[in-house]
Amino acid sequence: MLRRRINRLCGGDEKRLDSRTIYVGNRPCPDTEAFIPSKFCDNRIVSSKYTVWNFLPKNLFEQFRRIANFYFLIIFLVQVIVDTPTSPVTSGLPLFFVITVTAIKQGYEDWLRHKADKEVNKYLVTVLEDGRSVRKESEKIKVGDVVEVVEDETFPCDLILLESSREDGTCFVTTASLDGESNHKTHYTVSDTEKDLQALTATIECEQPQPDLYKFVGRMHIYQQEQEQEQELVVRSLGPENLLLKGATLKNTKKIYGVSVYTGMETKMALNYQGKSQKRSAVEKSINAFLLVYLCILISKAIVCTTLKYVWQSKAGQDEPWYNQKTQKEKDTNMYLKMFTDFLSFMVLFNFIIPVSMYVTVEMQKFLGSFFITWDKDFFDPEIEEGALVNTSDLNEELGQVEYVFTDKTGTLTQNNMEFIECCIDGFQYRYRDTLSEVDGPVNNQQQNAGQEKEELFLRALCLCHTVQVKEAGSEVLVDEVDGMDGLLPQPEQETGFIASSPDEIALVKGAMKYGFTFLGLESKCMKIKNRQNDIEEYKLLHVLNFDPVRRRMSVIVQNNSGETLLFCKGADSSIFPRVRPEEVDRIRMHVERNATDGYRTLCVAYKKLSAEEYAMADAGLMEARLALQDREERLISVYNQVETGMSLIGATAVEDRLQEEAAETMEALQGAGMKVWVLTGDKMETAKSTCYACRLFQRGTELLELTVRTLKDEDKKRDVKLKELLQEYYKKAVLDAPPVRPGVTRSWSTANQDYGFIVDGATLSLVMNPPCDDDASQNKSFFLQICQSCTAVLCCRMAPLQKAQIVKMVKNSKGSPITLSIGDGANDVSMILEAHVGIGIKGKEGRQAVRNSDYAIPKLKHLKKLLLAHGHLYYVRIAHLVQYFFYKNLCFILPQFLYQFFCGYSQQPLYDAAYLTMYNICFTSMPILAYSLLEQHISIEILLHNAALYREIANNAMLRWRPFLYWTLLGIFQGLMFFFGVRFLFSNPALQDNGQVFGNWSYGTIVFTVLVFTVTLKLALDTRHWTWINHFVIWGSLAFYVFFSFFWGGIIWPFLKQQRLYFVFANMLSSVSAWLVIIILILLSLLPEILLVVLRKPRGHHSQQKKQSQSNVGGNQSPESSTRPLLMRTFSDESSPVV
Repeated sequence: MLRRRINRLCGGDEKRLDSRTIYVGNRPCPDTEAFIPSKFCDNRIVSSKYTVWNFLPKNLFEQFRRIANFYFLIIFLVQVIVDTPTSPVTSGLPLFFVITVTAIKQGYEDWLRHKADKEVNKYLVTVLEDGRSVRKESEKIKVGDVVEVVEDETFPCDLILLESSREDGTCFVTTASLDGESNHKTHYTVSDTEKDLQALTATIECEQPQPDLYKFVGRMHIYQQEQEQEQELVVRSLGPENLLLKGATLKNTKKIYGVSVYTGMETKMALNYQGKSQKRSAVEKSINAFLLVYLCILISKAIVCTTLKYVWQSKAGQDEPWYNQKTQKEKDTNMYLKMFTDFLSFMVLFNFIIPVSMYVTVEMQKFLGSFFITWDKDFFDPEIEEGALVNTSDLNEELGQVEYVFTDKTGTLTQNNMEFIECCIDGFQYRYRDTLSEVDGPVNNQQQNAGQEKEELFLRALCLCHTVQVKEAGSEVLVDEVDGMDGLLPQPEQETGFIASSPDEIALVKGAMKYGFTFLGLESKCMKIKNRQNDIEEYKLLHVLNFDPVRRRMSVIVQNNSGETLLFCKGADSSIFPRVRPEEVDRIRMHVERNATDGYRTLCVAYKKLSAEEYAMADAGLMEARLALQDREERLISVYNQVETGMSLIGATAVEDRLQEEAAETMEALQGAGMKVWVLTGDKMETAKSTCYACRLFQRGTELLELTVRTLKDEDKKRDVKLKELLQEYYKKAVLDAPPVRPGVTRSWSTANQDYGFIVDGATLSLVMNPPCDDDASQNKSFFLQICQSCTAVLCCRMAPLQKAQIVKMVKNSKGSPITLSIGDGANDVSMILEAHVGIGIKGKEGRQAVRNSDYAIPKLKHLKKLLLAHGHLYYVRIAHLVQYFFYKNLCFILPQFLYQFFCGYSQQPLYDAAYLTMYNICFTSMPILAYSLLEQHISIEILLHNAALYREIANNAMLRWRPFLYWTLLGIFQGLMFFFGVRFLFSNPALQDNGQVFGNWSYGTIVFTVLVFTVTLKLALDTRHWTWINHFVIWGSLAFYVFFSFFWGGIIWPFLKQQRLYFVFANMLSSVSAWLVIIILILLSLLPEILLVVLRKPRGHHSQQKKQSQSNVGGNQSPESSTRPLLMRTFSDESSPVV
């Protein structure tokens, strides 16, 4: 006893066990010793990252973890410590600007989080204390408090429902803020609880907090007062149906009472705050590679200058000239230390070749650029009144690099809008036509009587085997609600709305209505249906055996008025057929396969009469499993499997799920853009195959290679032997014997070659991915991957969610690390969405889990075409140009400084004034490239959408490969040499002013800097194809600002400067006609190669001509080399040429 008390005091129970004990109302139970409250966290929500006290150190630490920021910090410290040629301000100010801007952005975002937290934590709630209702702030709720919530209020913490104002002990909630599902979910009170909650004595034992919104395991010990001094202990199981989650909203229920079990940061909503793993784009990796190259250039320059300095000083009279004698301290300095100091000084002098401001510009470009997706009116869907959503802006450019698209079928390729088409009862087909049943097949009198009984049994099964709720008809027109999506119910007899977690269930209930059986609703565990004779039948609902993706079926156990206990079960054919008699399967299988081939979703329906002994055993097993705290789900599934055996097959249903709008056109465009599309679905092979044909992923001439359980069946050989043989056969056919195809070329460009489609199912995939230990395992996996990559389309059916992620991971980690994209609409797609480089969620009918976990969300599949072919293409081109331009302009900036050392005795004399060094990247050249990277459209969006082949021109990171990088580098070197030696040629004539005075070294540097600023800005103007007033404003405004600043900076004597190097230098320089002439000539000569490229290639790639060509070749039959290549070469001066 003492040990138990010590454990409770120290929180030992929580550490030792996977469960927690909660006292309802924080009152002790009579049969326990003194009540010692357990220590749980309070109900404060903290989503913020910083506090007032830790913001500065924590934010600085995070920012200086970036290599570029840390590098510039080191340079700044070197400038402060060592006597360097440039002021610490030159590197300190840009670094301070970058750090400050980022800190302000992150601080503002965190302030918004603080504000939201305070709003939630200070919200007033009602808590029952000593029989009184007390209003208190939400953050003061403790675990065990009984909380009152009224209609339309959100739950302040995770509660177990104890009492409801509804007579049947239920309440309705919406969880839109948690998973996006706006449909009403039903939750149930715990049975046997006291009506007077003040008199309730109970404890709750439940699992420790975990983030899964749909799982909860616990049990409640209720102490009921039977006689004086005697109490009876009643134990009731607790599940997700009893748990009300923080953030959910109470609907259609006046008031409820619940006991808090998880508070604050332990609520399921708070545990789901944890972000996804950080995804890095290919552009970031390219930037890091380029940075290393430029860092090597920087170090090389510093080493060369340091070496040449000491070589030069080794000559007689050079080290200590008569006019510059060394001090005694300088003479006593160690030579190697002096060399190291000089090396650091050169590093500081040339460090501007590394563009620190590029990171801020890239972040701003990504952040601001993401708004264009959100604002795109073409993405707005009037049905749900929503547009696109950007959850992360770090991957915008990755949308232009996708090579593999992995898509779900149901709800993604199809609408997930189910319509009951037909059913098969006892081997006979029933198709509904204009209120008449059309029966296919011979029916004699004897069979017709038996058919009548089977028909009614089948329709009763459809009316009873589901979790559909009925909304009563009111003054409004009622609709069916499925996970937040509304659809009209065409019901002439009575206006009734249905609520369900799956559109399949509503379709089946409405299908039964067509044949005369109507589901009226569930009241107090009693299900009511109206039969063909308009009689009301009542069934007591005993148990619901819930659907799960592993079992792929669900069942109900009901009791009719005559006392018979019946089990009705519906599920996938692969799940039902092994559990019924084989002779019944043969009558149904043909219809199921035919319906699947027609593209319909099929479900089989079975039933079983349970004897009293069977039901008693099942009931006891289910009660025991539901009370278990450990492995509850495994135990429940075990009991489900025991009960769902020996059933009788009644029939099957066929439900049509229509294709998404423009699904075929979208898939065709993606393939034309060089992407390979894989369909990953849990549906049957035949249904999925017909969908692939409808979407044009498989053409009529496509040869299908099938690797499924069916093809592996061989009486003479083991499955693994047959698997190896098939893989070798397919490998030879699709890989070895196939003619070589240029990368990125799909069937649109190689119609003479045989197209292959590959079909694999989940069971066979398990054999390939998780084989028994043998020598052929890795070879099989390699063959499998190469076969998949050689096929134009791949269909993976009967897939579990984890297998979807495995497939994506396998391709993602394959040779070449191709960029992958996953798109889906349901919770079963979350794993593959998180695994892919880019995850896209569709705002569909299977909840919003996919949207919440995605990087981007779109209303419909058809929007994927514009997202990739237009937005993705433009984002990539813009940011690639931004990165290359930044390195180019900084090389132009520093190369003259390096060359200047050869003419100043390697004395580390700066060529530019400190103000120019500081302002170059921050003010003079930053805004034009930012505007370009946000607004540029080198090809119009209409052309990009009509000519999908243009997407392939930028594939494989084409604009950030080494070839375009080398081009930009050589261009920077050429222009840097031109700036320096052009001005030096001018200075060969010393008399440049009318009064005979000569220019000094600061005039020299200022002329070079003026030519530099105008050249790099006009180079960007030449590259701009889409001019807006913003481009004009920032380009010409930046040049005007430079001129104004130079006059202003040199025209005033600044009292805070010790020496003013540029006093009247700029104005004096512009008074010379020679200076004007050389500036204009050097700008023109530097830009001449660019101008010649534009002029010479204009006839071949004229914009209007390109538009005309693409519109006349919408089918995608023009050669990409004939028109798209010249346009990109003209536009981007050869940096966009693909590297094969």
